[in-house]
Amino acid sequence: MLPEEIIITPVITEKSNDQLQEGKYTFKVNKKATKVEIAKAVEKLFDVKVLKVNTMNVNGKKKRVRYQVGKTPDWKKAIVTIDTNPQEVTYLSKGGKETKVSKKYKDSIEEFMGA
Repeated sequence: MLPEEIIITPVITEKSNDQLQEGKYTFKVNKKATKVEIAKAVEKLFDVKVLKVNTMNVNGKKKRVRYQVGKTPDWKKAIVTIDTNPQEVTYLSKGGKETKVSKKYKDSIEEFMGA
């Protein structure tokens, strides 16, 4: 699946807005997506470092219109924790030389509130 197919829309509620200071962002995601696929999609789309992904299946609510009883569709929610203080990563390569990873990550998702 493409990253655009995995991340459907951000979920903006009071609770999700309170979690933004902790680096936790809430998204509505594809029901078939796994935690690894969600993490890779968020890293690719928003250029951030994902630390943890929590997922949950949300059951649809029963709705009634006049005499007809129906149900809203079930959906999947993912709470993604990002690294708010990205550090340069160094590791030892062959010959004992230290090598730094030059990848720059953002410390927040600016597009989250605009969507």
